[in-house]
Amino acid sequence: MPTVDRNRLDDAASPYLQQHADNPVNWQPWDDEALAAAREQDVPVFLSIGYSACHWCHVMEEESFEDDEVAEVLNESFVPIKVDREERPDIDSLYITVCQLVRGQAGWPLSVFLTPEGKPFYVGTYFPKEPKRGQPGFLQLLRDVRENWSDPAERQEIEERAEQWAAAARGELEDVPDQPAESPDADFLDAAASDALRSADREHGGFGRGQKFPQPARLHVLLRAHQRTGRENYRAVVTETLDAMASRGLYDHLGGGFHRYCTDRSWTVPHFEKMLYDNAEIPRAFLAGYQVTGDERYAEVVRETFDFLDAEMRHPEGGFYATLDARSPPLDHREGGAGEVEEGAFYAWTPDEIRTALDAYGDHDDLDADLCCDRFGVTEPGNFEAGLSVLTLATSVPALADEHGLDEAAARERLDAATGTLQAARSERPRPRRDEKVLAGWNGLAVAALAEGALVLEDERWADLATDALAFVRERLWDPEGVPAAGADADADDTVGRLQRRWKDGDAGIDGYLEDYAFLGRGALACYEATGDAEHLAFALDLARCIEDSFWDAEQGTLYFTPAGGESLVARPQELGDSSTPSSAGVATRLLAALDGFVDHDRFGDVAASVVGTHATTLEENPLKHPTLTLAADDVAVGPLELTVAGDLPEAWRTTLATTYLPERLLARRPAADDALDDWLDTLGVDAAPPIWAGREARDGEPTVYACRSRTCSPPTHDLAEALEWAADLAPGSE
Repeated sequence: MPTVDRNRLDDAASPYLQQHADNPVNWQPWDDEALAAAREQDVPVFLSIGYSACHWCHVMEEESFEDDEVAEVLNESFVPIKVDREERPDIDSLYITVCQLVRGQAGWPLSVFLTPEGKPFYVGTYFPKEPKRGQPGFLQLLRDVRENWSDPAERQEIEERAEQWAAAARGELEDVPDQPAESPDADFLDAAASDALRSADREHGGFGRGQKFPQPARLHVLLRAHQRTGRENYRAVVTETLDAMASRGLYDHLGGGFHRYCTDRSWTVPHFEKMLYDNAEIPRAFLAGYQVTGDERYAEVVRETFDFLDAEMRHPEGGFYATLDARSPPLDHREGGAGEVEEGAFYAWTPDEIRTALDAYGDHDDLDADLCCDRFGVTEPGNFEAGLSVLTLATSVPALADEHGLDEAAARERLDAATGTLQAARSERPRPRRDEKVLAGWNGLAVAALAEGALVLEDERWADLATDALAFVRERLWDPEGVPAAGADADADDTVGRLQRRWKDGDAGIDGYLEDYAFLGRGALACYEATGDAEHLAFALDLARCIEDSFWDAEQGTLYFTPAGGESLVARPQELGDSSTPSSAGVATRLLAALDGFVDHDRFGDVAASVVGTHATTLEENPLKHPTLTLAADDVAVGPLELTVAGDLPEAWRTTLATTYLPERLLARRPAADDALDDWLDTLGVDAAPPIWAGREARDGEPTVYACRSRTCSPPTHDLAEALEWAADLAPGSE
């Protein structure tokens, strides 16, 4: 008989699960053994979902899961299961959807009571141990659920509610329209940007009037629409938002990189965790903003963020870790002294701490301290808690110079030196904990950002980081032999590769989800564009074939988040909307549309068009919730701007590409002559040149570019600017 008489998390690879291995709660991982135990014992499952950097997850652990009284009730009357949402986004998606449907909001820790069949009947987020501020106490909640489960009449009501909620989840996550609608045309982008404009906070930047979350895909929608329509309001919303994110508390002004989100409208106080996905997707928005505006500050933010990834988030052999915690031990001199960890302790300062650090770690005077405090908004009252200040760019350098009677160059020189000293001082503080699992999909986001950065910033360092990370994931998480292909067009002996989601300390596990294949595929394609290495293109095509084979449902006309034949949950989710990460369906659709010209069939393009058509009504009703899928719809509507380059990429062309905003760009690099293509075709596993390369040789022994839109191509030219001018005449909105 299955038992749950001990905590089974000590062997878990997830650092989040390992953090709970010493709890008195007999936590189980989500597996067949735990679920079988619930069925055998006929007791409910208590499911707790969180992640390593989650502040309130830690709080609930300290208050309840480390408490013997709570543990006794959980162990005797429930099967307690702990899930890392970063490892199992499918489980998280299912039950977070239920929470949103039932309560109108959701978050982490996510606390769900399930029947032994996995159907939810009570859901919430953080619960204090005892009732507090209108919240029920967790201990009493456990006792109430136990009592109701044991009462036949209440049990029947619980099971009926569980059926209703499970059906609602299936409807929300699985359903597609009975008939696809007409796909959005090129004008839809303007309508989506108009929606984003209406939701923008024109006073503080960003969107909405409450807590501020990064919304990078919305910024891409606005910039693309600005290019097409010339509407300056679209561009203004982007620059207002980028300026706010770069100058306020979301950004780490000493160490580089972005925190998760800000708790206030003015972007001042963040939740301090740093996530790999934010530090990939936000820089991509800054790169686009830099190309549109030429603002060097945007480029500097990207460089500093990439330096942060290299210094703080990188495995020595190339892959990127998942997160840095929000909390760290407080400094000894602060109120309460050393002991319990605190959110933001590593990042926040007092004026006295600024002065002490400048004195202890460098040769600075009182003026330097005054300049730093004024520059970064460090005051006695503070802007955070307990007199601490989150660093922001509170005063401009010219204003500081004027206030302190300095010329601007001298003020900047003093500030730069003092800032370096503060960086050194902060590096000696107790550091936040790092979650060192490597996730395939999140690494794909970082790879794509770094590869794009190599092109836009004209710096090969970023391409090296990108390709190293791609190689790390490919070596450890990718099986090219994989499994027998299951697609409708597959032969009996066809196989597709298989991607695992998570690597930690030599252990790879968890079958990849759509986001892993799509995000990593986008990264591989970006590496091909940045380096011209056909191996990266071949890998992107392999991942695209897996997407078609395992996640595409031709009958429903959609891409599911979990693979066909994967673990059966209450619902098989789709991921159409953006959340903390881009929509996996949107990224996959964009990837398939981009790769269509590299294959000798139309399936990739057909899948992309079908997904857009299936969800056209959803997009038109709420493009703000689906910005990545909106961009995918526009990709399908207008097609890529193919820039086929035969031969090496001249430096002048690199500069043109770096400084020119081309949101539909697909840089298709190839050897100069057709007789040099054979090795590339072998790498791709094809017999003939794909359409995007066919017949596009270099002319006159010089690098040659062909610009193509909708199967209409410019004459071959040795002048990239000339090719782009030709393409501009065919661009949407150019009539």
